[in-house]
Amino acid sequence: MTQENQMPTCDFLCAHEELVERVREQMPADETLIDLAELYKMFGDSTRIKILYVLFDSELCVCDIASLLGMTVSAISHQLRILRSAKLVDFRREGKTVFYSLADDHVRTILGMGMEHILE
Repeated sequence: MTQENQMPTCDFLCAHEELVERVREQMPADETLIDLAELYKMFGDSTRIKILYVLFDSELCVCDIASLLGMTVSAISHQLRILRSAKLVDFRREGKTVFYSLADDHVRTILGMGMEHILE
């Protein structure tokens, strides 16, 4: 690069200029890609994955999740707060008990496809 703000160039001629331009036009905004990266970070923690997995088919309270995973209610609650803020889990209150579930079918699909991929 000769100037500070110039894009780096490769040593080869770009033989696919139309393709490059089409892809450039279809690229989401940087903010959107950052949000996508943040979403996938939620799946980068084994405890959060375990919580999502136990909620795959069942709605459960914090105590049940803690019992299933052999963890404290406090640790599970902390992770559930993170998952709720990422809109991956939802909750409903029944009296004093709060039940958690996956937020929607998108989350179920992401988990299902991930499991399918690693089990191939």
